[in-house]
Amino acid sequence: MRTSIAFFHFGGESFLEIVEFEQWLFTEGKADKTIESYVSDIKGFQSYLQDKLKDAPVLSRFSFVKYKERLMKEGYAVSTINKKINSLKVYNDFLRTKGVISESFIQLKRDRIKIAAGSEDDVAALSEEQVEQLLFYVENRSKVSARNKLIIYLLLYTGVRVSELVGIKIADVDFLTSQLTVIGKGGKRREIGLRQDVLQLIKDYMNEERSESNFRHSDYLLVSQRAEKMHRDAVRDWLAKISKELGFKLHPHLFRHTFCTRLLKKGVDLTTVSKLAGYPSLNMTARFYVQTIKRTLAQSQGSFDR
Repeated sequence: MRTSIAFFHFGGESFLEIVEFEQWLFTEGKADKTIESYVSDIKGFQSYLQDKLKDAPVLSRFSFVKYKERLMKEGYAVSTINKKINSLKVYNDFLRTKGVISESFIQLKRDRIKIAAGSEDDVAALSEEQVEQLLFYVENRSKVSARNKLIIYLLLYTGVRVSELVGIKIADVDFLTSQLTVIGKGGKRREIGLRQDVLQLIKDYMNEERSESNFRHSDYLLVSQRAEKMHRDAVRDWLAKISKELGFKLHPHLFRHTFCTRLLKKGVDLTTVSKLAGYPSLNMTARFYVQTIKRTLAQSQGSFDR
């Protein structure tokens, strides 16, 4: 059963309750997962308005542009930003349908971020020095909880999407075979091998910190103080927070790129990397990581030449 949130007031206007937006999406024939994604993105936008633009109307060209700039500044992946833009366009349509606003402030063709030709294959990844710095950072238990340390290890060593991360259930972890079952896009299942240190972190978290939670009986592995399932935005927000201390930007998709890039540099074949990461096709994997492959081959060739 869906629940509504309270109204936020800006400049004499008020946000329509989220539940009404959900119901509208449902009548439009959207799937449950799609509705969940749209609602999550709009809640993020509303929180931004509440925190940063207290006198802004429900939606305007100005508030949209400023929000887009903030997402780009915080290092969100282009695909994530474009998804949020798409959600805001749908929200714009909803507000027009309800008569709250009379204009379309967002045009996907104009506002979606375009990747420069030739750059789409060169993905960002953490350097080995940054990985080492991050791993040292999460060892500090006065700053990083057992759960959040586990989050870093799962993102870094499994390459899961943030939606997959928060969806991991305890039953998905096979301690006997050291395997993690991940339910990816379209409900597709894949198996990822777990390192022993990751398995140990899972056990430590479950036996200590999680066992004292109000939601210790939840089926989900990662719980929060207020819910039996951690929200993906909480992961993003925490990564953005520690980025300031570390001196480099962190976001969930960066770990996914790092996972794949490190495997390719170690000589793991493209087919295996594609299966582990849950990419829908080998061609997509190659398109994302062709620059990494080229660099690795060039380095290998260089070593042979010497």
